[in-house]
Amino acid sequence: MPVKKNPSGERSVEAEVEVPGTVEEVWRAIATGPGISSWFVPSTVEEKVGGAASSNFGPGMESHGTIKTWEPGQRFVVETTEGPGPVATEWIVEARQGGTCVVRVVHRWFASTDDWDKEFEGHTYGWQAFFRILRLYLEHFAGQPSAAFQVMGMSAEAAPEAWKAFTAAIGFDSATAGERRQSPRGAPILAGVIERVSDGSHPELLLRLDAPGPGIAHFFAMPMGGQVSLSSRLYLYGDQAAQVVAASEPQWQAWINERFPCAQF
Repeated sequence: MPVKKNPSGERSVEAEVEVPGTVEEVWRAIATGPGISSWFVPSTVEEKVGGAASSNFGPGMESHGTIKTWEPGQRFVVETTEGPGPVATEWIVEARQGGTCVVRVVHRWFASTDDWDKEFEGHTYGWQAFFRILRLYLEHFAGQPSAAFQVMGMSAEAAPEAWKAFTAAIGFDSATAGERRQSPRGAPILAGVIERVSDGSHPELLLRLDAPGPGIAHFFAMPMGGQVSLSSRLYLYGDQAAQVVAASEPQWQAWINERFPCAQF
């Protein structure tokens, strides 16, 4: 999404999604550590003004901030320090008729150059992908115990070829939304309904799982350091989620290391 600019030097980007659920349900999903960790990345939130908030995208990629505004059920603002300096991230929940809410995330920062515009524009595409997971989580798994893991592989092939090889290896090549698939012998256990598939400039596959347990799987590819990264995120739900993750993560890590070698993300 394009960066908005005003005469004072403030810049901003935003993304939003309409999701099922009451304000209370949606607030728990976006404003508590366990809620955010159920569809985003491992996160903590100290629920008060001056409280700490963190998100862990992987080793060396942790984000730490301070809550500057806290209005339960409505909005909160976290300030972090990034490349351009202080960045305020505002989360807003607005109720809609028919049992849904709109969730909006706005990043604001001050800059006198365009140096960081493309990076923040890229953030909006990331939010759109995570918001699809949030919507699926609230529709099918809201409030359930959860556990998750992520592994990443790399390929030296061009992005289309790398994505095709990866989706074929897990048994989900040439997939269509609404179709049920399962992984072949030799690949980690994976079965479910395809919720979204995109083979364009931002390749993505989103599944609603029934194996290795009830949950969501999100796969995507993106250029990184002259190669293509192939990321796999699995979110599992229910009383057995932690045990299923403990058993599944080593299998996925071993498989990705063999087929698309890379250190764990």
